[in-house]
This record gives sequence, C-alpha cells and structure tokens, in this order.
Amino acid sequence: MILTRCLPLIWLFLLTACAGRTLYPLPGKGGKSAKLPIQTLRPYNIAHRGSNGEIPEETAAAYLRAIEEGADFIETDVLSSKDGVLICFHDYTLDETTNVASHKEFADRNRTYEVQGSNKTGFFTFDFTLKELKKLRTKQRFSFRDQQYNGKYPIITFEEFITIAQDAPRVVGIYPEIKNPVLVNQHVKWPGGKRFEDKVVETLKKYGYGGSYLSKKWLKRPLFIQSFAPSSLVYISNLIDSPKVLLIDDVTILTEDTNQTYAEITSDVYFNYIKQYVVGIGPWKDTVVQVSNNYTQAPTDLVKRAHVHNLQVHPYTYRNENEFLHLNFSQDPYKEYEYWINEIGVDGLFTDFTGSLHNYQEWTSPLSETSKSPRQLLGQIASLVLPYTKA
Repeated sequence: MILTRCLPLIWLFLLTACAGRTLYPLPGKGGKSAKLPIQTLRPYNIAHRGSNGEIPEETAAAYLRAIEEGADFIETDVLSSKDGVLICFHDYTLDETTNVASHKEFADRNRTYEVQGSNKTGFFTFDFTLKELKKLRTKQRFSFRDQQYNGKYPIITFEEFITIAQDAPRVVGIYPEIKNPVLVNQHVKWPGGKRFEDKVVETLKKYGYGGSYLSKKWLKRPLFIQSFAPSSLVYISNLIDSPKVLLIDDVTILTEDTNQTYAEITSDVYFNYIKQYVVGIGPWKDTVVQVSNNYTQAPTDLVKRAHVHNLQVHPYTYRNENEFLHLNFSQDPYKEYEYWINEIGVDGLFTDFTGSLHNYQEWTSPLSETSKSPRQLLGQIASLVLPYTKA
C-alpha cells in the first residue's frame, strides 16, 4: 500500500534524473496551466535593475532577460516625472544613462538643485513630463559592458514594470525602491497633498500587491519594498503590510531624512526599533565584509546581529567583472557567491548578472546533480519515501 502511494513520486524522481533536469523546470519551461511558485528555500536571486550587466538598466528588455535567466525578484528604482507619473530609473538625473544631451529641444532643462546639502547639476527626471521622457533612449552605464543596445530602449513606467513581472510564465516577485523620497516630494506635487510614498503604495495595491511575508497573498504576488530613507518605510507601514527592507549605505554617510549615519542605524538599539517596520536590511556588501587593497577582510558582525533580530540580509551589488571582484575570489564570480551564501549566510543577493547566480544555485542544488550512480539515486529516493512510510 505504501509503495503504491509512493510510485508517482519514484517515477517523477527517476524521470527528472534520467533527463538530466531538476524537479523544477527552468524559467518559462513549465506548463501553462499554473505558474510555478516562487522558491523560498534558498537565498533570493534579485535582479538588480534587471539583468543590467547585459542590457541597459531599468529597461523592459533587461527585466525580461532577468526573468528568462531565473530571477526570483526583479528590482527597480522608482522616481517620478514632472506630471507625477512613477517611472523606473535609478539616478535623479538623466545624464549618465540616457541620450538626453543629444536632444537640443531639452537644452534649457539642465539645472542645478541642492540635493542632501550639495549642489547637483544635470537633467533632473522631475523636470520632464512622461511624454518627454519617452522620447529619450537608454544606454549602458559602464563603458566596459556591451554597448550594442544603446539607443534602443525607452524609459518605462512603474506600471509597465509591474506588468512585466505579472506576465511572466512563473511567479516573479518585484522589489521596488522608493528612490530619493525627500527630493521627489520637494519637487513633485500630487493632488490632495499626497506624497511620493502614497503614489507608490496606491500603484502596488492597484495591481493586487499586499500581505505579510510568506502569507498566501504575498506568495501570489511576492513583494519587498526598499528604501535608504527609514522615515519613508515607517510612513508606508501604515499604508500596506507588505515586507519592507531598509537599505544601508557606507556607514559614514548620512541618511537623507534622519540626519543619522548608517553606522548609527545598524546598531542593536536601532535594530530593536526598526524591526517593527521592516523584515530585513539591504547593506552595501563592503559594509558587511570590509575591503583593503582590493582584498576582503574579516567580516563584521552585521549579518549575525541582524539575524539575531530576525532580520533578513540582502546585500548589494554582485557583479561578474574583474573591476568589481575582489582579489580573494580569483576573478571568479562563483567563488564570490559561494563565500557570501555559505560563509556569510545572506538571505538574498542583488546581482547585475542574474544568469550567473541562477547557474550557481542550480549547480549546487542537490536536485541538479546528474552524475549520480543508480545506487545514489535509489538512496535519494529512499530519503524521499521515508517520511511517507512513517505516517
């Protein structure tokens, strides 16, 4: 009787082993009847601005590539146009990653504003309507990356970004950042005195997002909301119950809204306060493991202390290029992933190269091993059957 009940499980295991495939099909390869759920058993693969190591950041093409390559979450920075439309863009100026300078009709938009105590000059996103922003085309941020896609893709709206995630062939989470909220609220005004944060939450709710971490509602539409501004996260805690993540910059830098250094807001005293509002922190990885002469040093206790406070840790940003890989890792991104996942014990990783992280996690998953002998395969089958025989 027990064997009969387990036959479907044994058949499935043998079929996937013989086919050289994991029990979970690659993104987009599953059946059409139901979407494959998001995985929650290993650190999250978070596509930083899409798969922007290959395609210009924050574009539809970069997000589609990230989904194809296996991202659990696609991450975006949210800013606003002059007319109050939420857009996906990282910098508050358009200069570095668009062709705005080549548009003579916008020459008079080059302006100077005070940003966090310093004067900044450029073409600011909030000085352009959405219609004007859509005339621009994006370009790769780093000159050593593939330039063939420069000039091909427009800026997208936050709603377009959400649609990309929801149209994916499997469940893909979103990870929006409320970017520069103090600056945006100074320069963009919405009817009824609404704030930037209000508009972000309204949009999320419009598309069905909400629910506490790992709740049924959250698993249907996974979401983390992130910001470097702790007051923004506290504010939106009264608007939506979705999990939130406090981003951490270099510990010497002041936050934009509380006049505290990031060293202060990573103290145990502050963790006791902020954990009422957030489920995790997103630190710059060099604040977790400091670097000297391009070699990593002994890790700080930041991850251990965060875990004591039941806070997840999602560091940023992992990049495959030699310019970003510390010498300890022999210019091998897989060694870096190995270190951060198995030695530091992080709960998610922001990466510019979604495919490489997905490959690493597939290769190191017990279910992806295809070189086992029949005896080893039978041993794994027995371990799967055993819980049923005890029932």
